[in-house]
Amino acid sequence: MSSAAEETGVAGDWTSLDGSQQRVAVEVLRHGPLPRAELARRLGLSPGSLTRLARPLVDSGLLVEGTSDVHARTGRPSLPLDVRPSSRRFIGVKITGDALFAVVTDLRAAVVAEHETPLPGRAPATVVDAVAGVVARLREEHGEMAGLGIGIGGRVAERRDVTSAPFLGWQDTVPLAQRLLAATGLPTVVENDVRALTVAEHWFGAGRGLHSLAVVTIGVGVGCGIVVHDRLVEGAHGAGGSIGHRSLPGWAICAEGHRGCATAVLASGAITAAVGQALGRPVTYDEVLELARAGQPAARRAVTDAGRALGLLVAGIADLVDPELVILTGDGIGAVEIARGELDAALQESQDPMGPPVRVDVRPFPFTEWARGAAAVAVQAHVLGPAAPA
Repeated sequence: MSSAAEETGVAGDWTSLDGSQQRVAVEVLRHGPLPRAELARRLGLSPGSLTRLARPLVDSGLLVEGTSDVHARTGRPSLPLDVRPSSRRFIGVKITGDALFAVVTDLRAAVVAEHETPLPGRAPATVVDAVAGVVARLREEHGEMAGLGIGIGGRVAERRDVTSAPFLGWQDTVPLAQRLLAATGLPTVVENDVRALTVAEHWFGAGRGLHSLAVVTIGVGVGCGIVVHDRLVEGAHGAGGSIGHRSLPGWAICAEGHRGCATAVLASGAITAAVGQALGRPVTYDEVLELARAGQPAARRAVTDAGRALGLLVAGIADLVDPELVILTGDGIGAVEIARGELDAALQESQDPMGPPVRVDVRPFPFTEWARGAAAVAVQAHVLGPAAPA
């Protein structure tokens, strides 16, 4: 017998699920396909309760039954449950100071299309118009979307309002989700870009299946996304994970006047400024890395000092959060390749000697991966509700 969803080609509605059904569907989305026995074990349900909860989800097409396996102990066939990733599509947009990086993804945040365009200006109205134009183009090319996610450098409150965006020059609160909803008609969520990337890694990436995770990014700025007890840390004012001005050994001063903070030591601009001053000429970050590889003293010192500082920063996060995994990324991550020894040594020396070893994974993500993070936040909002980080 075919279900209504099979006849119409449209899967069931996530927003209509009650709490127990939502737990079943989200568990399958994040970790499926799952045999029913494993799904019941994960959720602490009896086989009968799981059957009762799963039947309407299958009938509606929200969940689908996979290929039959034979249960090892009973010999009875077991049909794994899964979602249909292609049943929903989402747009994710990473906003930088001069460009928009956009992706279209499926329900598991797998990228099916990419788009990049210059940002014509940094005023809020200009940014909204530019994002709306990208959204219109992607909908025309790839069909209707279930939601829009935005990743932006700065502070974001309740996944709606941008209260600060230094790289865009925004100092007053901008109700960005509301404005983009009005401009596009799509349910819209906005998140700090590092936390959005953390959501993608937690639900669908290297952190899948982990209950604690930290993502540390270095580049133009320094950021951190933290997952504790399987939930993303947002903070009371949308500032969870703000480590850019955490004190580290160093003499340099950041733009806010902090001596030796993470930004003053680790940001790409701080590193190029230090090397440029030593050489008596401007240098790019890529040039600094090349000079460091070649053994140029000033560049080598700046990069190895950054590696050691990053190790100290990771040690502090590890002692505070005790994550199962720390992911290092960002457009400044090339320094780690050169200074990995200094990073590891500082981490080992500085971490609580009684604590467990820290698993560190270096991943040089492109900006499209950050856009995928924004799409993952839109997926999360679609299945859990817009103000429910997990």
